Amino acid sequence: MKKILSILMLLAVAVTFAQEIKPKFEKQGNQTEATFYHDNGEISQKGMFNKANKLQGTWTSYDNQGNKVTVGNYDNGVKVGKWFFWNANSLKEVDYSNNAVASINEWQNKNSIADSN
Repeated sequence: MKKILSILMLLAVAVTFAQEIKPKFEKQGNQTEATFYHDNGEISQKGMFNKANKLQGTWTSYDNQGNKVTVGNYDNGVKVGKWFFWNANSLKEVDYSNNAVASINEWQNKNSIADSN
């Protein structure tokens, strides 16, 4: 009986952690702020929808450790302006014009840190 109870408890815990975290939507005037989550509870994306339910304003994406990986702007669902993409060794700046890539700049992190100990 104890073994069955233990197995049921393990299954209940596994099911609890396996459930997807639902996005959060908060009305702010005539726009809606949206927050989406990774399975581990960290924020995946955050941004706004306009009254026509199109992406609007600044959107930010994060990896599953909470590190910022993308920041960009939408105007009525269209990518506009400068977008920034981070990874371990570089930063890319992508300029969008009317939802199309206009230019790309990339910076590499070539600095190394020396420890004298």
